[in-house]
Amino acid sequence: MSRARAPKHLLTLFSEKTLLEATLLRLKGVVQDANIWILTNASQVPLIQKAIPGFPASQIIAEPAKRDTAPAAALATGLVRARDPHAVVALLPADALIKDSKTFGEQLRQAFLWAAGEGKGGSASALFTFAITPSHPATGFGYLELGDTVAASKAGGKLIKVKRFVEKPDLPTAKRYLKGRKHAWNAGMFIWSVEAFLAEVERHEPALASFVRDFPKGDPTAYLAARFAALPKISVDYAVMEKASKVLTVIAAFDWDDVGSWSALPTHLKPDGDGNVSKGNVVVVGSSGTIAVSTGRVIALCGLKDIVVVETEDAVLVCHRDSVQDIKKLLAHVPVHTL
Repeated sequence: MSRARAPKHLLTLFSEKTLLEATLLRLKGVVQDANIWILTNASQVPLIQKAIPGFPASQIIAEPAKRDTAPAAALATGLVRARDPHAVVALLPADALIKDSKTFGEQLRQAFLWAAGEGKGGSASALFTFAITPSHPATGFGYLELGDTVAASKAGGKLIKVKRFVEKPDLPTAKRYLKGRKHAWNAGMFIWSVEAFLAEVERHEPALASFVRDFPKGDPTAYLAARFAALPKISVDYAVMEKASKVLTVIAAFDWDDVGSWSALPTHLKPDGDGNVSKGNVVVVGSSGTIAVSTGRVIALCGLKDIVVVETEDAVLVCHRDSVQDIKKLLAHVPVHTL
């Protein structure tokens, strides 16, 4: 389902709203509408405009080339710096599921204050992340190794020093992290002052620093067309976060799920008495532990166990629940929709 025509953040699996719409709604009352920007690739702009027709087109910024998350972070920071060089930036992926919007909003407000240097835990020179307390030994997430507690928020979350970023672990290592309680999942949400980010990229990625400093006021389309594709293709973790002089993390007191695999669905959609989860036009007989999603045609399951079936307009997926993490291996062999 999550291919060019319908990337994950534009699916409506969990409610009538897309994950992108839900992300925007969580920011209501926390960030002014004029200060909310959507960064995406050029091919997704029409899809986003269709999904959220009331959102200002001028606040949807298309990256003209795929350059990974460090250039995207530099784009966001440059965009903000051109309007206010003393502002605080939050980068929030739109493809995660968060139901407790109230606590999320409270913790985001507190993170803004800390990143601006205010109050106990405030450090305008630090880069901030959100971290998720592990609920199971996940091998699909990067981890943060946690240090000392710096401060606590009224919303219940803690601000903790980050000792280091850890790559996605194997299962024995993930089990050790879970048992040791000194590691948390890296949620990929970042908060920093413009000055703090710029100082770090000046030291570690001068090309990104130059891009941020030269970012123009007004419509950045021409600037991006001229400069963005030449930026280094590197993740923000590798380019900045792992090398930064000071990284602090806010331990999330809200729920979070990146719903990165079909096995996440039973957590959010109610199973039947036999553990089957379905959405759309699905009939199940004599089966257990199945996950079935139809976008049109009938899916009929009979005598099956722990099978995932997903029907779309032009493709059907069938796999075992134990193999959902391997679906990405199929993508090279499956035609991608064109817009």
